[in-house]
Amino acid sequence: MKKFIDTLKNIWKIEDLRQRILITVLFVAIYRFGSKIVLPGIDFNSLDALHKQTESGLMSLLDMFSGGAFSHASIFALGIMPYISASIVMQLLAVAVPYFQKMQREGESGRKKISQLTRYLTVGILLFQAPSYLINLKMQVGEALSANISWTVFMIASTVILAAGSMFILWLGERITDKGIGNGVSLIIMIGIIARLPQAFVQEVGSRFAAATGGGLVMFLIEIIILYAVVIASIVLVQGVRKIPVQYAKRVVGNKQVGGARQYIPLKLFAANVMPIIFAQALMFIPLAFLQYADPQNASWFMRSMTDHQSWLYNVVFAILIIAFTYFYTAITLNPTQMAEDMKRNNGFIPGVKPGKDTAEYIDTVMSRITLPGSLFIAFIAVMPAFAGLLDVKQEFAQFFGGTSLLILVGVVLDTLQQIESHLLMRHYDGLLSSGRIHGRNQGGIAAY
Repeated sequence: MKKFIDTLKNIWKIEDLRQRILITVLFVAIYRFGSKIVLPGIDFNSLDALHKQTESGLMSLLDMFSGGAFSHASIFALGIMPYISASIVMQLLAVAVPYFQKMQREGESGRKKISQLTRYLTVGILLFQAPSYLINLKMQVGEALSANISWTVFMIASTVILAAGSMFILWLGERITDKGIGNGVSLIIMIGIIARLPQAFVQEVGSRFAAATGGGLVMFLIEIIILYAVVIASIVLVQGVRKIPVQYAKRVVGNKQVGGARQYIPLKLFAANVMPIIFAQALMFIPLAFLQYADPQNASWFMRSMTDHQSWLYNVVFAILIIAFTYFYTAITLNPTQMAEDMKRNNGFIPGVKPGKDTAEYIDTVMSRITLPGSLFIAFIAVMPAFAGLLDVKQEFAQFFGGTSLLILVGVVLDTLQQIESHLLMRHYDGLLSSGRIHGRNQGGIAAY
């Protein structure tokens, strides 16, 4: 406890870190305040049907990502997911289309162009998703719309408001990244998720203790133990590192002899961070967007299964997408050929491996071997909420038994704590842990977005 209090005092002593934390808290508060502002012309007290629709199924996940704004018909109802979808498209284009490949190799200027195109694409996606959301809103709670406003006027005005709300959230995320602490977009997603944790926990406790027998308490304790085990396993996964030894040859620079030291290349067990599961989840929302235009009762078995996150088809497709995106994202973030060239340029080599092509192939082989178990494990954690549902865990609480929710929470928290620890160590203060340094998702310079 004394260590914790001393750490808080040290954090407060560092003016730059203190300002960054306060700015982050301010922007997060603005985001949470905006998620409670209802669209003009909507009666908040008449949204019971929308609340019921988002209590289960894929709609509940969509509402969770928006921090509850979706079910409240808020100006932030579409959240940050349209930007995530646009990022997926742009990253796929950067791999498949030569024009975007060239742009990506242009360095900082190329990244700025891609970032700008991503924003334009986000607006385009919003102009499609906003009317979809409003049509669903009319179908669910048509009585909540003001009788004094025509549907056409409401549709046009609300589409602009929803698009502007999502772009404002993106702006808040970028400001947090620049002026605050942690990755802003990741932090906003995490805040939206964690906002529902207290309510979900209370509901689960109430349902278990309401059981007629003492088995409810036992089951709740088992749930907590399983949740704790999954959290620890997720932390181990995010922080797992496979080190490749690199020997640097001695050379003379001026009158001094340098080199000869052995260093290590840290290859993350899950180098893609939480991006594969976010990308896969964004794609799994696509069937839901089309289903909004049709009557769910008359939808095909396939469409109903793809919008039910507890169905076996949904979870199989979800797991396959996560594994595929893990390999894809690892391939575009780590370039074994470039790593081998940099190593050779600095007179470095891996003991027992020839420099150049052989080194690149060796690094690629190691990455493939450690990526497979990492992707399988992350896919298993992603479908854990479906297994929790089989144990009669309430859906709101089951979403934290792994899945997108838990992995994002663990990854973003570790990333943010790592940045705070870096500020402390830079000012010659003790780190957050006495047992060693925190390894966040950005270890090795890999950003979340």
